[in-house]
Amino acid sequence: MKCLSRSRSVGWIIAVGLLVTGLAAAQAQAATLKVGVVNYAVLVESSPQYKAALTALRAEFLPKQKQLEAEAKALRAKQANLQRNQATMTQDQVAQAELDLREKLEAFRKESLQTQQALSTRRDKLFTRVQKSVAATVQHYAEQHGYSLVLANGVIYADPGMDITPALLKVLKAPAPAH
Repeated sequence: MKCLSRSRSVGWIIAVGLLVTGLAAAQAQAATLKVGVVNYAVLVESSPQYKAALTALRAEFLPKQKQLEAEAKALRAKQANLQRNQATMTQDQVAQAELDLREKLEAFRKESLQTQQALSTRRDKLFTRVQKSVAATVQHYAEQHGYSLVLANGVIYADPGMDITPALLKVLKAPAPAH
């Protein structure tokens, strides 16, 4: 029985020794970890890629938006004209004008919805590309500067000295090297 308890004691001593050694190794590794924090939303929204994507969206969809606004104004004027002149029109004329207005309103709604869907699809595609580009820049920067870990979304607090957002913005805003 003493032999069994002695082997258990030796086993515990070995286990505790391994645990202490493992903790020491983990502590040594943690001491060499370089951690950075990024405010990803600020990084993306301040990046030239994001601003270029916004400019492209505006250029692509502003003419259509202006056209839709003009159509909406014309439809409101047509509706006001119908209400104003309804008393002097025959019932058939009123019915025809109302039908015409309903058809134009429905066509307008359909065109407006299609434009909104096209804008949404295009925006998602452009901003996904921007986010991938920014993420690749963060990863490249972290590798170049020896970061073991870079945190972004979900960080409640970080020492301001760990924030690498300004440095990454400089990288993003720097002109691309010529090949």
